[in-house]
Amino acid sequence: MKTQSNTVAVLCLVAGIAIFSVQDLILKQLSGAYPLHQAMVLRSLTAVPFMLLITWWFDGSLATLVNRNWPAMLGRGLLNFAAYTAYYLALAALPMATTVALYFTAPLFITLLSVWLLKERVPLNRWIAVLIGFAGVVIMARPGSTLFDWAVLLPIFCGLAYAASMVWARSMGEVNSAAAMAFWGNNAFLICSLGLALIYGPGSYTEAAHPSLSFLTRGWVMPDLWDATLMCSCGVIAAVGLTLLTHAYRVGQSSVVAPFEFTFAFWGLLWGWLFWGTLPDGLGWVGIIIIIAAGIYVVRAEQTGRDPNPA
Repeated sequence: MKTQSNTVAVLCLVAGIAIFSVQDLILKQLSGAYPLHQAMVLRSLTAVPFMLLITWWFDGSLATLVNRNWPAMLGRGLLNFAAYTAYYLALAALPMATTVALYFTAPLFITLLSVWLLKERVPLNRWIAVLIGFAGVVIMARPGSTLFDWAVLLPIFCGLAYAASMVWARSMGEVNSAAAMAFWGNNAFLICSLGLALIYGPGSYTEAAHPSLSFLTRGWVMPDLWDATLMCSCGVIAAVGLTLLTHAYRVGQSSVVAPFEFTFAFWGLLWGWLFWGTLPDGLGWVGIIIIIAAGIYVVRAEQTGRDPNPA
């Protein structure tokens, strides 16, 4: 039965990641014509009823949304907003494969933050994997070369902020459900994106030349029906994807499930090739392979150590 549960969990995780990758594809497609905050407002508003349904489904009641820990859940949502804003801004300027690969620094940062914040002991083999992973980052970023783009710092910051939110979630998860944390996380996205819309929506800061800055500061644009549908669909994608990911970790062993999160890299490569005709060069492939291999090793080693009955 445990093997069957793990199989279902892996299938749910892989499906959820595939669905989430479509959101990245949509936002990259829209990044040349619309501001990020406009897409995020429509996405977050659309997601609200689906988040309520998810909470009722998993928790059996909406009462779990209102408890004394809601400020902490909202604070973690703000951290996630910072992470994913950086990630989406990077998509506007970088190939999808590069953005996704650099985002996978998150497991490496989780190891570092676990030592600093949680006082965990990390064995030498995981330290070596972390160092190798960051060597892959240097290979991909190529600081000092003519190919360097400061936008590569954005997905790395995303990895750091996301890692901090995951470390925070380890203590919060003991008293808050995943559905409740997701609901307040979506609220944080809505609040922050409305704040950015108030600043940049009127179109007073639209002179930025860099694609990432332009995606941030562009004023609101009246979308046609198709583009508005795409923005709203991101809310449905987020809700469905979250449901699948949550279910995956509920029914499967984390040591088995977690490494399959790296299938996200496949979709970044595929969408980049199909829609923009971009693939990494030789050094880019080397960096991607190093980062992902190191990340898988760190995730597998950490989750196996935490799992009371590793697969």
